[in-house]
Amino acid sequence: MRRLALAVLVLLAASAEAQEVDYFAIRKSFGLYGAVYEILASEYVDAIDAEALMRSGIGAMTGSLDPYTVYYDEATAAASRLQQGGDVGGVGVVVAERGGRLVVVSVLDGSDAERQGLRAGDTVVSLAGQMAAGLAAQRANGLLRGEPGSTVPLEVTREGEAEPLRFVLVRAGDPDTEVTYSGFLGDPAEGVGYVRLGRFLQDAAGQVARAVAGLQEDGELRGLVLDLRGNPGGLLDQAVALSGQFLPLGTVITQTRGRAAGTDQTYHTQEPPTVPDLPVVVLQDGASASASEIVAGALQDHDRAVIVGETSFGKGLVQVVRPMPYGTALKLTVSRYTTPSGREIQRLTYAQGTEATEAGPGRTFETAAGRTVRSGVGIEPDVAVSLGEESELERALVRSAAFLRFANRFAADTPTLPTGFRVDDALLRRFQQFVEGEGLDYRTDAERTADALADDLAGAGYDGATRALRDLREAVAREKARDFERHADRLRSSLRQEILSRYVGQQAQTVDALSEDAVVAEARRLILDPAAYARALSR
Repeated sequence: MRRLALAVLVLLAASAEAQEVDYFAIRKSFGLYGAVYEILASEYVDAIDAEALMRSGIGAMTGSLDPYTVYYDEATAAASRLQQGGDVGGVGVVVAERGGRLVVVSVLDGSDAERQGLRAGDTVVSLAGQMAAGLAAQRANGLLRGEPGSTVPLEVTREGEAEPLRFVLVRAGDPDTEVTYSGFLGDPAEGVGYVRLGRFLQDAAGQVARAVAGLQEDGELRGLVLDLRGNPGGLLDQAVALSGQFLPLGTVITQTRGRAAGTDQTYHTQEPPTVPDLPVVVLQDGASASASEIVAGALQDHDRAVIVGETSFGKGLVQVVRPMPYGTALKLTVSRYTTPSGREIQRLTYAQGTEATEAGPGRTFETAAGRTVRSGVGIEPDVAVSLGEESELERALVRSAAFLRFANRFAADTPTLPTGFRVDDALLRRFQQFVEGEGLDYRTDAERTADALADDLAGAGYDGATRALRDLREAVAREKARDFERHADRLRSSLRQEILSRYVGQQAQTVDALSEDAVVAEARRLILDPAAYARALSR
């Protein structure tokens, strides 16, 4: 009890350093909290776990602020420190839950797992001495990581194999894993380079620099597509360093504004640019957040890159991790960041103890060339291109692991992938028959709306309207039966990628996926058409 009380004291002492602090309110609140805590811990009718009670109190405090302010217990804090740069390695495997089971979803090219023959689609029976049943995917992936050179046992089942397969995988130091792929798009002679950055962790900017240098060594690089789609962000210094590869030395990248001393900062590039004149297109989507938005916002404000895709997530809050007693830690929001022009990126407004609300478009600002950009909405693209949203059918197929199980069966029946493989009408029909045979059932938004309306009509006694609604529901069912036909193109693409993962490595899968990606196609078109690129930067 005393050690957790000490943690709260440290927290309050730290907060007392902030500006405009009501010291009386702090002392009063801490006194009340301590009194309530002591009475509950010592007098409640049932025995209480004192540490769990304290954690609940801390969780309630942080939960009333924003979703990014959280308390880390000893284990979580240690794992966070390890992820941020400790000596840790993996086996090149990612597992995820599919259809209620832990399944291998990717195997890294060149990893020990690939060398030993582990495949995407394998179902995990046990790993690191623990049975997979009931094991969360996050925990399982954590068990696969550890000290480089150490080993981890893994047992899986595979479609077409009568007995489980057992592996002893050797952990290796992580390669440049933040850059998940780099290469040329289309014909290498066109010189359109592509780099996908997954996160902004340690050395992310350095990994991008090495990837770009590698492209320059492999051929004439005429333009670069930097893919930040799905990138949730990470370290601020890496975002500044990455932006600096394209902008002059001393250029403003972002400003942060907070309440505590030292949180008002302006961040500039620290090194001369490595590719100062190379045409750049940045790809983003609704999951591009935080550090991704710092990079996109800086390059957009300085008219240095064309932003293509969807509006970004809109996370303009900066967190720091403060060490706490006994190996714990507190991650808290300390400031907001703005782009060089002064616009805020944060989309949601959090007020203590209330639900988050949309900030909505705020003031307008101008880029260096005079283009209008809006505050409070994330980063809006210069050229909007979307791959569209998953349909209810697609989400149901993923949840039920239908793509995965069909691909496993296909691979078991087809040892070698046919030359020029594609998902033709016949194979798509086979997949549909497989799904129907599995009895897949899913509810659409339209059906849920009809169900709710039916209850309201029945409660009101509107029998005529209820009969009309019955006819409408039958029409919805007929339309739903056409979902496979309506979403055939997206289903073909998802099924193709799942099947390919049984035969080729991640690099080959990525090349294939990029060849069908409409957002990438638009970026490539802009690089190859200097006039179109210039127009996009003058809108």
